[in-house]
Amino acid sequence: MAEGEALVNELATKLRKRKVVGSRETARLMAELFRTVISLQRGTSAALVEVVRDVGQKLIAANPVELAVGNIVRRVLRIIRDSDLSLEVEGLTLVSQGDDGDVVEEDDKPFRLSDAISQTIFHPPSLVAQLERKPNLVRHFEGKADKTPRSWQFKHHIIEGINDLIEDINTCHELIADQALELIHQNEVILTLGHSRTVKNFLYAAKEKKRSFHVYVAEGAPKHLGHVLANELAEKHLQTTVIPDSSVFAMISRVNMVIVGVHAVMANGGVIAPVGMNMVALAAKRHAVPFVVVAGTHKLCPLFPNNPEVLLNDMRCPSELLSFGDFSDCMDFSGGSGAPLLHVVNPTFDYVPPELVSLFVTELGGYHPSYIYRLIADYYSDDDIVLQQKPAC
Repeated sequence: MAEGEALVNELATKLRKRKVVGSRETARLMAELFRTVISLQRGTSAALVEVVRDVGQKLIAANPVELAVGNIVRRVLRIIRDSDLSLEVEGLTLVSQGDDGDVVEEDDKPFRLSDAISQTIFHPPSLVAQLERKPNLVRHFEGKADKTPRSWQFKHHIIEGINDLIEDINTCHELIADQALELIHQNEVILTLGHSRTVKNFLYAAKEKKRSFHVYVAEGAPKHLGHVLANELAEKHLQTTVIPDSSVFAMISRVNMVIVGVHAVMANGGVIAPVGMNMVALAAKRHAVPFVVVAGTHKLCPLFPNNPEVLLNDMRCPSELLSFGDFSDCMDFSGGSGAPLLHVVNPTFDYVPPELVSLFVTELGGYHPSYIYRLIADYYSDDDIVLQQKPAC
């Protein structure tokens, strides 16, 4: 337990200090942490659910803006519930089994007088006794058909499920990039905003398949991460043009498709994306240009944007817009208070409603925003949507 608590505290510190960059890296570290924590635990499924909830609430509080933290907590809870249910189903289907794996009918068992006498002595002829003489429903876990203890098998199922989740996170970029040829055609013009590794790999894959196309990269102020993406694309000999964010409306009429990465995909099909993305989506809608979002399923959030648990935005340092030297010249020292005459607001994210999104491309394939609810139902349990349980009145 001490080892598990140390790992949880270490990751919580990294999240609080924003040392973990990107939703994919956050999701991977979260899944690996839960794999270790669960391997150190003992108890029933209910106990494991409580442990995962407690750890999850602590990590979510460390960085509430990173919705991937809560997503992985809920995914692990779903794995625990599914593992418990699958073992119960196996126990019901394999009610009574012989050494050779064939089901043994009660009428086929040889009659022995000693067995009948012992059953009569220890089990009086009552309805309860008659029911208890039926095949044992937990024989699958304790009988000859399965010598493995149920608790070990239960934990083994959970660890396998988390390993599959980690594998999905690690390979999501490659699986999404494999679909590039289905969307990007010869001599098309693609527009993107800022820097996204998913978008970068997506464009790389199309280039490697000998597709010739042009990419407009909006610089993504104030961090100007679009400059980084433009340099990386140019190194791969992709035709790339950097444009300021304010020129998106002017250039969108020349574009065949907008392909962007996002921070999170909400339950209603809307997305939380880097600041400036809503402007791009509105321009694409106005000129009937497809607005395509590429994102791994670990970014699917079962919450709605109006949910009080969702922190839609984060304010970054004002120095990205205005240097501290210039800001100090805008202080009012006449009254001795030093109150600022200039305020700087530097939000991190935009919210793009689902009606502005044309298509989601995940590692599972392409989906319309109206189908997101079905993906969320596959990955999350309704019992885990709200992680913070309110105390009973």
